[in-house]
Amino acid sequence: MPRQLPSKLRLAMAGAAGLVCVFGFAPFYLFPLPVISYLVLAAMLAAAPDAKRALATGYCFGLGYFLGGVSWVFVSLHVYGGMPFWMAGLATLGFCAFLALYPAFACWAGWRLGGQSPHARYWLMAIGLAAMEWVRGWLFTGFPWFNPGYSQAPYSPLGGYAPLLGVYGIALLVILTGFALSSMLAKRAGVQRRAILAVLVVTVWGVGAALNHIEWTQPLGEPTKVALIQGNIEQDRKFLESELVGTFILYRDRMLASNAKLIVMPETALPIFLHQIPKDYLLNYTLHARSLGGDVVVGVPEYDEKTQQYYNSVISLGSSPTQRYRKSHLAPFGEYIPLKPIFGVFYRWLNMPLSDFGRGDTHQKPMSVAGQKVAVNICYEDLFGEEIIRQVPESTLLLNVTNDAWWGRSFAAMQHLQISQMRSMETGRALLRVTNTGITAIIDHKGLVADNHQAPWFVQTTLTGWVQGMTGNTPFTVYGNVPAILLMLGGIIAAVGYRLVSTRRH
Repeated sequence: MPRQLPSKLRLAMAGAAGLVCVFGFAPFYLFPLPVISYLVLAAMLAAAPDAKRALATGYCFGLGYFLGGVSWVFVSLHVYGGMPFWMAGLATLGFCAFLALYPAFACWAGWRLGGQSPHARYWLMAIGLAAMEWVRGWLFTGFPWFNPGYSQAPYSPLGGYAPLLGVYGIALLVILTGFALSSMLAKRAGVQRRAILAVLVVTVWGVGAALNHIEWTQPLGEPTKVALIQGNIEQDRKFLESELVGTFILYRDRMLASNAKLIVMPETALPIFLHQIPKDYLLNYTLHARSLGGDVVVGVPEYDEKTQQYYNSVISLGSSPTQRYRKSHLAPFGEYIPLKPIFGVFYRWLNMPLSDFGRGDTHQKPMSVAGQKVAVNICYEDLFGEEIIRQVPESTLLLNVTNDAWWGRSFAAMQHLQISQMRSMETGRALLRVTNTGITAIIDHKGLVADNHQAPWFVQTTLTGWVQGMTGNTPFTVYGNVPAILLMLGGIIAAVGYRLVSTRRH
């Protein structure tokens, strides 16, 4: 890419490259596109003459990337939250503008850290982009949605690295591949550099394809018949008092119509506090599950008199002793109000029931139900693979219950399914995904969803199928994000070392 590329064109191309990334994710699953997007970004960064312009280039890429990938926030705020159109639009734009600071900082820091060495700057910016994805996953409680690593689940050869490096390691490989291809296409690239980079790219992707065939975990026992009930209660009706009786009848009747050993209902399927639900009603669940030798797992909010807080919970009823899981990683602004004295005022424009939950224990045990040990997580929690693995060594199965009705018919629900697919790939465990309006699915231990294991979107239905419990550990369940972080740290050290050596030579 020529150095004299006009600044406005460079920024526009970077923004467009970020926007195109959305087609690399679900529902499109065009996994090569993010690689191409980072190829274009790398070329634009190579054309940036200084750190300030590298920062602007990274920012424009990030703005296009997040506006394309997470603008569904507008649907939650305006359509279902009731926030005025203009305010929801500004809030969404501000949110995406804030997220764009992560890649912008990575490009600026990589340029500055690389000093006078163009090669060091180039690769430090690439590694920095991946490192900032990791930072985005925990800073300010974390927002790891639309990580480029998810685009490789479940079909890409790079998906084979999920049990080893997790989503952050895959994000690093996606970005490095794009930068490597861009370097190969550069006019000044010599034959030797192109050959080395080509061998490295082919090797990385080839090894990934081979890793996809490794079975890291093993089947345990016989498959279990499961029924996942998708109630399809529209968000604007879900918490209305006038709808409660119909909701309770719907879930009870669908539960009684099932003969599955494990019956699961979504997040807040019963949308009033547990202590307010008639005991005779819950007895229907217990007796039916016991008649089948199994259990019912249902999402329901709880109020705890001891802590005087309410929790987003999942409870079990049936043959096994009653167990509960309380959500611990809450979504800021959706489930709790951070810095309430400052931000609490904005809630006068929002219609968000149950928006200030208490946090459950961070180290909860899997539920022992229906002959399986089920690692439960609720909605937003399955974005945090390093937290999911706390339960995995003891578990045979993963379960995510959620209410994606907040996002309407945007891409968010499909992206959320892809996130769940990555969790299966990382842990080598099948995952049951039970939602209010979709997408409800049975995901196998390789992250794949069979044709008959996915319920239609926005339909009231019960998805019935068989799921195989698994045992054993993948490297990711043992070490978490440590290998990916070490790779990034090693790459930064190597690039800085190269800069120091090249500077001394000159």
